[in-house]
Amino acid sequence: MSATTFAPRTEARFAVARQVADAVLFEGYVLYPYRASAAKNRLRWQFGVLVPPAWGAECEEHDFQHTECLMEPRGNATLAVELRFLHARRRTVQRARPEGGFETVPELRLADRVLMPWDEGAEEHVEVVATMAELAEDGLTVPFTRPAREETEPVLDEAGRTVGRLVRRCEEISGAVRLSARELDGPYRVMRLTAVVENTSTWTPPEGRSADRDAALPRSLVAAHLLLALDAGSFLSMTDPPEWAKGAVAACRNLHTWPVLAGEPGRADLVLSSPIILEDHPAIAPESPGALYDATEIDEILALRTAALTDEEKREARGTDDRAAAVIDLADSLPPEVLERLHGAVRGLREVTGAGAPPAPLQAAPGMADESAVVPPDTPWWDPAGDAGFDPARDRVVVDGRSLGAGSRVLLRPGHRRTDAQDLFLQGRSAKVEAVLHDVDGQVHLAVTVEDDPGADIRREQGRFLYFQPDEVSPLEDA
Repeated sequence: MSATTFAPRTEARFAVARQVADAVLFEGYVLYPYRASAAKNRLRWQFGVLVPPAWGAECEEHDFQHTECLMEPRGNATLAVELRFLHARRRTVQRARPEGGFETVPELRLADRVLMPWDEGAEEHVEVVATMAELAEDGLTVPFTRPAREETEPVLDEAGRTVGRLVRRCEEISGAVRLSARELDGPYRVMRLTAVVENTSTWTPPEGRSADRDAALPRSLVAAHLLLALDAGSFLSMTDPPEWAKGAVAACRNLHTWPVLAGEPGRADLVLSSPIILEDHPAIAPESPGALYDATEIDEILALRTAALTDEEKREARGTDDRAAAVIDLADSLPPEVLERLHGAVRGLREVTGAGAPPAPLQAAPGMADESAVVPPDTPWWDPAGDAGFDPARDRVVVDGRSLGAGSRVLLRPGHRRTDAQDLFLQGRSAKVEAVLHDVDGQVHLAVTVEDDPGADIRREQGRFLYFQPDEVSPLEDA
């Protein structure tokens, strides 16, 4: 076991996965309109926050992540692990006094930016390399510490005069990575890998004060996630495992994180365990022009809105964070042809031969990637006239032997295919079917409103429904 720089081959594989891991690391780092004064930028760090244990006991946040996944190593394979997280760095703004020295101020206005207090995120990583023999014996624990430190940066005006300074302070954080592996019974050599990341800080909130998240954050591991790589062998998909491994996959415990296959499609030697639910082999869209840090919006919307900010708003955004400044510069510099690419992209098409007919994949053209599908010339991918036979207000679908349509009552049971965290709150809720819809692939969807939702009438008037497939609901007695 060692905590060292990875071998070139491992580093190259990690480099591919880091493109997505960076999006996880900076998910929600700074939200549109990218200003420190914006209300939604005052509650920071929402994903993968591992807080000090003493503070976590007083709140609903966690001090650990627990990952379990299955792997098929060959021989005494080597496992490379990279823990990545942000270390919150508190920045204060000080103005130079005429008589000498500095004083802390709420803002410092310059010609090109407005500097304000802000928590920056400094990237940190912990590297571990271990053999299967080391993992299978007693496992191993790798503790790590990042010391407290303070740095100052002078602030100069256009004439080069010192008008202030930025003071950045990091608090000490400590943690541990715990790794172990156990071979499972069965016809194949399959091992269950357990990887636990803990915040082991001994910091406690001051006596007599209630728990303060702002005080805990500088001592927390923010956006913590793991990259795991085998040099010989492969991992099994936890989302779509082979039939023979489904039982073993179901027995794995994943708490506050979820492992998916990462890197290039078709390979299974790399895993990203993320606090954000992803699909296997997640990738950044090739049309994306750069990091926008606010993944709750669409790139096109963010780029257009950001470009439309006033000059004063842009000055404050540039002073908020270097990453926010980069977003402003990116939005201001996007040429029309790049914006056009953000308007939408079709990844693949399937032919529908008739209303309600099951989709049939089209033959790929020579030289195209296997996952692509090409529409023959002059063949529309969707026939608008096919809508003539459907009426959402009157159509019905049979579920568990009962005919459901507009006005029917159902019990919501979101299936495993859905990854929206909101589904956790909808499980077991009763709802009213508002319409039965058919998509161009021949799939049926039920548009519903939740019965005890106080905003149901508004949703109904605006046509803003929740959508479920027939196997995700159970019939109830009609009203």
